[in-house]
Amino acid sequence: MTNLRPRDRAARLPSVRIPYGPGPSQFGELRVPPGPGPHPVAVVLHGGCWTTMVALDIMSPLSEALTNEGLATWNVEFRRITMGKSDSGYPDTFLDVGAAIDELRAIAPAYDLDLDRVKAVGHSAGGQLALWAAARPRLPETSGIRGSAPLPLRGVVSLAGVLDLADATARGLCGNLADQLLGGTKAQVPERYAETNPAELLPIGVRQVLVHGAADVVVPLSGSETYRARAYAAGDRISLTAIPDADHFDVITPSSTKWPQVRARILGIYRGE
Repeated sequence: MTNLRPRDRAARLPSVRIPYGPGPSQFGELRVPPGPGPHPVAVVLHGGCWTTMVALDIMSPLSEALTNEGLATWNVEFRRITMGKSDSGYPDTFLDVGAAIDELRAIAPAYDLDLDRVKAVGHSAGGQLALWAAARPRLPETSGIRGSAPLPLRGVVSLAGVLDLADATARGLCGNLADQLLGGTKAQVPERYAETNPAELLPIGVRQVLVHGAADVVVPLSGSETYRARAYAAGDRISLTAIPDADHFDVITPSSTKWPQVRARILGIYRGE
């Protein structure tokens, strides 16, 4: 059983900024629901084509909404690329996401977090990072981005996720930023794609819920449809909800008329749906 507690009226819940590393982008914002735990956790990963154009504050309203539903939310910032520059990206982005998730072990006792109910919610490029993080424990121990003891995620919700990096480049999604993230094309650095691209990491082995707006022109629904078919064929437990008339940002906006459908899918994965 989970301890999700829906509320009739959203409360303003404070966040605690906690570093997981020494750098200025190595921190997360933790929100914990009132009342006794242990609290299930949503690791929240923002999009923005892996660039510094977008920061974690874009996911603050979603994080607060989920905490009002009884989830502790760990809204993560991480090192990103700057458009037109060869800074950060691989391996830093992946090391940071992994380190932020593993930091939950250190902060769990103080905030009564349930480490057996940690799932990830990622939007757009953050959907790719969320699915990669779920697959991380299955990477070879020799991988430089795996970490020595990855904290297992028990499920993933991808909101309009970029789920095939090679296909994203081929279709012009995020321009060529997937290649900049990984330091080259798939032909140039195939090993990096093999250990970061969700479509190449199947089966991931955890419950996956895909939510995508049918009217999304930034990351079209077809990408989630293709990934869902491949993941199902590989043996993963996966579902896809296409929301009519929803665009790329409706799925992360609690004030949107589409939010109740998104909310239901996120909370459902914590109930085992």
